[in-house]
Amino acid sequence: MTTKQNNYCVILAGGKGRRLWPCSRDKHPKQFIDFFGVGRTQLQQTFDRFAQVLPKENIYINTSCDYLDLIREQLPEVSSDRIMAEPIHRNTAPSVAWAVHRIMMFDPKANIIVSPSDQTIVNDNAFFRNITDGLQFVENNDAILTMGVSPTRPEPGYGYIQKGVYTGNGDIYKVQAFTEKPDRQFAQMFMDSKEWCWNTGLFLSNTNYLRQCLYGFLPSVIRDEESGEKITTIEEEEAFIRENFPRYPNISLDHGILEKSDNVYVMKCDFGWADLGTWHGVYESLSKREGDNVIIDSDVILEDATNNIIKLSKDKLGVINGLDGYIIAEKDNVLLICKKEDSSALVRKYVNEVQIKKGDEFV
Repeated sequence: MTTKQNNYCVILAGGKGRRLWPCSRDKHPKQFIDFFGVGRTQLQQTFDRFAQVLPKENIYINTSCDYLDLIREQLPEVSSDRIMAEPIHRNTAPSVAWAVHRIMMFDPKANIIVSPSDQTIVNDNAFFRNITDGLQFVENNDAILTMGVSPTRPEPGYGYIQKGVYTGNGDIYKVQAFTEKPDRQFAQMFMDSKEWCWNTGLFLSNTNYLRQCLYGFLPSVIRDEESGEKITTIEEEEAFIRENFPRYPNISLDHGILEKSDNVYVMKCDFGWADLGTWHGVYESLSKREGDNVIIDSDVILEDATNNIIKLSKDKLGVINGLDGYIIAEKDNVLLICKKEDSSALVRKYVNEVQIKKGDEFV
């Protein structure tokens, strides 16, 4: 596949992944796990996918200092100047601001793809086609382009994007509105209307325009150019980040930039997609066995058990009777059994409660 040297990707791999607790743990979160037993972790699969459409040296990894050793272990082909390890956890807007600054030090005319590290893409060829078309659009337009897919179910755990005016260019529309995690009734209305797409968390832009947006809406994110101090080396940049990053706002790119910018567009994509961030999302995205159970790389005996998602350690046998619609997940010193439906809030609640009552070793 042909590539352009000024197209880049930054993979966001710094999250703690607590919505997939207890299999995803603070010291070893979901992006570093071979969750499905396929031989490659979620991060490695994401890297492999972009390496088919971009030069490998144009792929950057954003993460936390806590996970730097895991990045080096799992992606030894990525050089140290392509890894940005944040000294403290912040949301995606500061992460992307740093990535834009790093890439523009090497290439001031870069186009950039920002990607989560924990997605399933069903059709790689369609994905490559959509990405290629999207990069061409942002190279020729000062815009932020989000990648959307048509909902296949009324999923309350996802973000939604409403299509606005058609641009006349491919399947690209002006964004009318964003909605984050609607209740199930609204999610059903969104799906029925055909006006809304799931927000995949993938977005593209040219770095010049994206930097303008970051300066306009988040002036505290990058201060070197505002103060007149020109950073020209990675060593200077990393020293600046160590000193200033803890002061940056803990705000997502969606809230900090996408919901405030005028030039935000959505491409309706057809590559097939699932967010692997929640137990319910994983259940919905995978093929079901007898009784509509999803069994992930686990050894189980089931009787009168339906609509469950089960993930156990390799050396464990699970015998499950009489459960309908549950998460049964076990890792090291924690076993979780809870209702699957809209479980994101429940799991988050349990993680916080366990951390307070039992300590960090259980999260």
